[in-house]
Amino acid sequence: MAAENAGRLAPPRTFFLNDPVIRGYFYQGLLIAIVLGLFFWLGANAIQNLTAQGKSLGFEFLKNTAGFDVSFSLIPYDRASSYLDVFYVGLLNTLLVSLISIFLATILGFFLGIARLSTNWLVAKVAAVYVEVTRNIPLLLQLFIWYFAVLKVMPAVKQSHSLGDVIFINQRGVFIPSPIFDDKFVWVLVALVLAIVAVAMLVVWARRRLAATGQRFPVFLTSVAILVILPGAVWLLSGTNVGLDIPKLGGFNFKGGIDLPPELLALIFGLTIYTATFIGEIVRSGIQAVSKGQTEAAAALGLKENDRLRLVIVPQAMRVIIPPLTSEYLSLTKNSSLGAAIAFPELVSIFEGTALNQAGRAIEIVGMTMAVYLTFSLLTSLIMNIYNSRVALVER
Repeated sequence: MAAENAGRLAPPRTFFLNDPVIRGYFYQGLLIAIVLGLFFWLGANAIQNLTAQGKSLGFEFLKNTAGFDVSFSLIPYDRASSYLDVFYVGLLNTLLVSLISIFLATILGFFLGIARLSTNWLVAKVAAVYVEVTRNIPLLLQLFIWYFAVLKVMPAVKQSHSLGDVIFINQRGVFIPSPIFDDKFVWVLVALVLAIVAVAMLVVWARRRLAATGQRFPVFLTSVAILVILPGAVWLLSGTNVGLDIPKLGGFNFKGGIDLPPELLALIFGLTIYTATFIGEIVRSGIQAVSKGQTEAAAALGLKENDRLRLVIVPQAMRVIIPPLTSEYLSLTKNSSLGAAIAFPELVSIFEGTALNQAGRAIEIVGMTMAVYLTFSLLTSLIMNIYNSRVALVER
């Protein structure tokens, strides 16, 4: 009798895939196996084809001499440099354009987003027209406009536009003075770093003081004073001297100073202006996502319009702005590869383009280029996700 009851109470045996947990692990493992198998097959197929052609995979070619010039480089480079140097030049140029464009596009985008919500009819309409026109023109076409219709139609070198005989603008770019530092200037840099740390500590202290007592501290003016007085005092006490290497016309071009080629300027202008329109719409939607009751409550507390925007609206809007803003940063970084269309020596242009055509190592060069953009994207996402977690709502 007891045996019959035990048999009756025992749960029925079921197929293991009927368990949702086990089924989930099974399908994930199956998918991983398929992906790995696909990559293994592609790799084996590539090695087989290369072997049939008498070639092999490897990165020894990076030590070979490149044999071509680059129009713009942040590091020393000439025709005798190696393909690895070409990779570094393209990497640094891509990073330079991306960082500058992200910085400028963020500032312009926030300005546009706030301007679109302005109570001033003219400001709001001008911002709206700017956004609607610019974001509906392809980025590649905008790069062509900046490069061929704006910068390349500047006067010749000997007829350059001059700004105070210090800055010169012509069809070969913009020539600006370059600073010349002596050995003592390092102490000024140390003082500047200490001033920045002091300002950061001041901001944290002022916020805590405001939250605890409701009393404000003049953070902006105090920060400016610290950033000016501390490095300035060290400058005077150390006796450091800073000179300027002013560009001077010699022969057929300017010599000295810093040369900003039209390709660099056109790419930065195009990426900044195009991406800023999308950032502006993100900022506008983020501000509109904040409840109007928050604005009314801030006004009831006597906060001025600028304070309401800075202390109440924007901090809450950032929770909505950050995720799509991350996507715009990623898109801008990848769009920098369009510099190849206007002959700017970024990574795709000189490494995946010129170097690949000369070396013939398609798999290695394309793989390195993909790894660079993947690394840029992952680092950008990591940084933005860390910031997003700091501004996210925390449930109590």
